[in-house]
Amino acid sequence: MSNGPATTKLLELSSPALSPGGTEMMREACARLGGVPKELADILGEKNGFYAFESALHFFPVNDSASSVGLDAWNSDSGWRVEYGELASSCLFFAEDVFGGQFCLKDGKVWQFDPETGELTLLGESLEEWAAAVLGDFAFLTGHPVAREWQLLHGPLPAKMRLVPKVPFVLGGPFSVSNLSPMDSERAMRVRGNLARQISNLPDGEKIRLVTGEGL
Repeated sequence: MSNGPATTKLLELSSPALSPGGTEMMREACARLGGVPKELADILGEKNGFYAFESALHFFPVNDSASSVGLDAWNSDSGWRVEYGELASSCLFFAEDVFGGQFCLKDGKVWQFDPETGELTLLGESLEEWAAAVLGDFAFLTGHPVAREWQLLHGPLPAKMRLVPKVPFVLGGPFSVSNLSPMDSERAMRVRGNLARQISNLPDGEKIRLVTGEGL
């Protein structure tokens, strides 16, 4: 097991593990996921899930716990991914920012996945490069300043919750505390998956129907 310097630093700055580890638990979860890249397995072997930057960054543990959904459940084809269809195809989602923006592995690279549009932005060729990018600009990549401001006003962000814009950012909503509301991560992704699908198939001049999450 060997993590690079940036990954090691990120782990040092983060919370205690979100779930107990264990070789057998790791093996079973990896089997359910169809295999986990060694670099990701090394991180989870060192610390099985964590929060960092005052909960702005959430790195999923292998298995479900009281404070986090696990990797296998989060990546289930019967969960929120259904709402994104092909937009989430072949992605292994391993972490998220405070707004629920996802970080994922795809084609051997690390990407940022916009939950409102389904667009992918390349962040690195490895998880070590991703960790270096996060450490270098955690304010932008995790939403830490807004997360801190919201929590100073409202208290700690509850486990399994993200701060979701009332008016989606892609529709002009501001990156401000007044536009944010805590929402269960799964529900938040389902709501925005519907939006992302509409945007990806939107003819010129067509209006978007914003779903609030009822029944999702």
